[in-house]
Amino acid sequence: MKKRRLLALTLSVLLTFTACSGAIEQSYTAYADSQTVQVSAETASAPTILESVFDKGKANAKGNAWIDVSHVSDGYVAVAAISDKRLKFQVICGEIKYNYDMKNDGTPSIFPLQSGNGEYKFRIMKNTSEKKYAEIHSVVCAVTLKDQFQPFLRPSAYVNYNKDSKCVAKAVELTKSCKTDLEKIKAIYDFVCNTVKYDHQKAKTVQSGYLPTPDETMTTGKGICFDYASLAASMLRSQGIPTKVIFGYVSPNGLYHAWNMFYTKESGWVTVSYQLNPQNWTRMDLTFSANGADGNFIGDGGNYKDVYMY
Repeated sequence: MKKRRLLALTLSVLLTFTACSGAIEQSYTAYADSQTVQVSAETASAPTILESVFDKGKANAKGNAWIDVSHVSDGYVAVAAISDKRLKFQVICGEIKYNYDMKNDGTPSIFPLQSGNGEYKFRIMKNTSEKKYAEIHSVVCAVTLKDQFQPFLRPSAYVNYNKDSKCVAKAVELTKSCKTDLEKIKAIYDFVCNTVKYDHQKAKTVQSGYLPTPDETMTTGKGICFDYASLAASMLRSQGIPTKVIFGYVSPNGLYHAWNMFYTKESGWVTVSYQLNPQNWTRMDLTFSANGADGNFIGDGGNYKDVYMY
């Protein structure tokens, strides 16, 4: 517990705001429970950039729609389709359901299997009228992950990077002298805090279905909450540190917001929360969602409600 409290005092970052609300929220239809749990599995001790790929040759095809489940044990599903209509991709596991916007030009998309082990149903849906969609292809698949960290160690549509990304190279530079994961996390979050500013104009105009480009966020030095969370997750995952992008609500005003949760052997799962200073970005204390380390803004974490994770 002493080590955790020390981490809470030394690691912190930026960002809570009112403008992140509805524009980013997509048409998810069920609550996804992202409980903060302590686990004993080993995490990667050396930087290993794990890839996410679409293998069309192994994909289950129907017409111009492909669902590749050849890597579900690695924590993700890959899909592609060609259509003259808007497309959605639906991931169902038990009572948990995620609906995603999907490209209709055949470009592959990667989505995480954040619900863990179990039977999944994957559905590609085509727009038929207004907000109605009809299934054009589906696959049912039993998923057994190599370990529970797999969905949070790889690139996806929400955490978009690869071995050649600028943010990955920057993470290597920032962490080259770090000896522990905690030191790496601090170095990366300090970098994000000091180099990225909140983009008020973008927050006013961002459209539903928006997905960040971490390299762009790093290059422009501007972003909204989703950009911050995606950039941090990309850099940390590239260093072998399991990291989630969490969407949820912050009390007392019910702000829809994005933040991160990362895992280390020393601390288990830890939530990183953000607050915006009226004058500039300032760092706030971390809060351990499971253990309630003190924090000036979020207290024991009770005013943060995790809803979706990626």
